[in-house]
Amino acid sequence: MSQIRGKNILITGGAAGIGRLMALELAELGGKIILWDINNANLETTAAEISRRGGQVLTYLCDVSSREAVYLTAERVKSDAGIVDILINNAGIVIGKEFLDYSEAEIEKTIQVDLMANFWTVRAFLPDMLTRNEGHLVTISSAAGTIGVAKLSVYCVAKFGVFGFHEALRGELHNRGAAIRTTVVCPYYIDTGMFKGVKTRFSWLLPILKEQKVAHRIVRAIRRNQQRVVMPWMVYTVPLLRLLPVSWFDALARFFGINVSMDEFIGRAESKGGDNGN
Repeated sequence: MSQIRGKNILITGGAAGIGRLMALELAELGGKIILWDINNANLETTAAEISRRGGQVLTYLCDVSSREAVYLTAERVKSDAGIVDILINNAGIVIGKEFLDYSEAEIEKTIQVDLMANFWTVRAFLPDMLTRNEGHLVTISSAAGTIGVAKLSVYCVAKFGVFGFHEALRGELHNRGAAIRTTVVCPYYIDTGMFKGVKTRFSWLLPILKEQKVAHRIVRAIRRNQQRVVMPWMVYTVPLLRLLPVSWFDALARFFGINVSMDEFIGRAESKGGDNGN
């Protein structure tokens, strides 16, 4: 079991959704919580909740889509709290529409938040972990990082990307003989509100996940040094299905309702990037 008590744990997009729930649980386990978010009101609310429960927390207003903001905020964290022991890259946004309906700004913003921010936070905090030969990188990818989904083209690009980035990092760390632990998380849709309106054809196979359950599973995986969390179990079959001819693969995706799951998508009224609903 990994030690949580006394560890500096940074959660991007940590003021709402599964980020908030992970922060609360990790604080109860004695972790020193560091929250990054772009929603200052949510930061204050979550920090107050942690403090009322006797936890330790620091908050930082940070737009992770900006490389400069990430690096500047990382330096503030190091000055205020010291080295980050566990980095949870959780911040994410989603825009659900057909690809040609995206604006160029929406495409760029999604890639910056959901993919590029992971590069900048890892570059900011991994060197210190390597120096001490200790630390844990947690990447929140998605089931949409394993299979393309209609009306999620840009989100899928980002989530496929962070999955590949995490896997490549794991290989590099192994080759270096580094004792840095890694966990990648690939959940189906979560009921955080970020994916409001999505539907599932077979809820007993592909249920809309409860955010409390997902947050708890991630915390448990961190404590147990579990390298991969996939929810629900059906998502594990996607790599095997790729052994089939493409036409069969696509037919199964249609049968399970994957490519109509976003047809009634509403999402948040205003995307804040404050959590990652996947």
